[in-house]
Amino acid sequence: MLLRLVNQGADGIRHTVISLQDEGAYGAAMKAAGITVHCLRMRRGLPLPPALWRLVALLRREHPDILQTWLYHADLMGLIAGRLVGVPRIIWSIRCSSMEMASYRRSSGLVRWVLAKLSPFPDLVLANSHAGIADHRTLGYRPRAWGYIPNGFDLKEWRPDPAAKERLRARLGLPSDHLLVGLVARFDPQKDHQTFMTAAAEVAEERPDVAFLLVGRGVEPGRPPFSLARGKAPLAGRLHFMEESKDVPQLMPGLDLLALSSAWGEGFPNVIGEAMACAVPCVVTNVGDAAAIVGDTGLSVPVGDASGLARAMLNLLSLDEGARSRLGETARDRVSHHYSIQHVVDEYSRLYHHMIHLTDGKIPCAV
Repeated sequence: MLLRLVNQGADGIRHTVISLQDEGAYGAAMKAAGITVHCLRMRRGLPLPPALWRLVALLRREHPDILQTWLYHADLMGLIAGRLVGVPRIIWSIRCSSMEMASYRRSSGLVRWVLAKLSPFPDLVLANSHAGIADHRTLGYRPRAWGYIPNGFDLKEWRPDPAAKERLRARLGLPSDHLLVGLVARFDPQKDHQTFMTAAAEVAEERPDVAFLLVGRGVEPGRPPFSLARGKAPLAGRLHFMEESKDVPQLMPGLDLLALSSAWGEGFPNVIGEAMACAVPCVVTNVGDAAAIVGDTGLSVPVGDASGLARAMLNLLSLDEGARSRLGETARDRVSHHYSIQHVVDEYSRLYHHMIHLTDGKIPCAV
């Protein structure tokens, strides 16, 4: 979302991006778009003084009107450095909900605990999901103001493509009449690939004309839970894998259905909005705001309910092609009306301009 936001730009807003570590996956794209990117080269774990002082020096040099931080470690570093430098307005950003901190370093849990205590000090805590706000309230966050702006999607980049299905099936060596269910997610406990695999096996038992495509960093056929399932019925020959790919916007419209099996941690899952923008119906677990985003254009099931996920997939796969296409068109319309990138950029622009001139304490996106 940050890449989309800075790439789109807004009237009178100049973005400078500071990464706590290196350029990551998006630094080069930001630089190519003319965005200034600085890297603090901080090692993973607790924020360390050298990185903090580099951030202080950068802020003194850049002299920003607003410092918006993204994710927990940046929230902590940004608050300390921003207050030392005297940045006029500081915004924290929450992009998750119901995190299982046992799956991460202890330092991450400690940072989040500290942030709850410090939450009255930023000017605004901005979330991309209502679930994220509710979850962090239970964690003890008590900010001056909460804000909500959802993720946004470029409908020119993510769009239907009538030729995509035939092209993708040819690439995978599938018959042209086979249906294809996709899961686009990095390999991580949060994404709960095991639930998806169990559901896929149930679908495969009933529908021999359905195949499954898994795309994402670390999604390798030799890894459990894929290694055993791919070699025996009912999933033998039915599973297809792609490592992290830059051509997902071209792959997505080739799917008949997109599944999200995440168990926790999601706020606003980007992959749902991307699929819906491509007119691909979604079946999701009820994690974060996923069910609310999909609305009546897809189906949601409880977290961890593999049989429920399988039934939901079978329900949508049983629709004739015309009905499924109409459902996908409704999904794209929903993104256009509620989650287009231009709408979201306009929301950020209004927020930034208001906060720069803030005198009455009222935040336009506050909830």
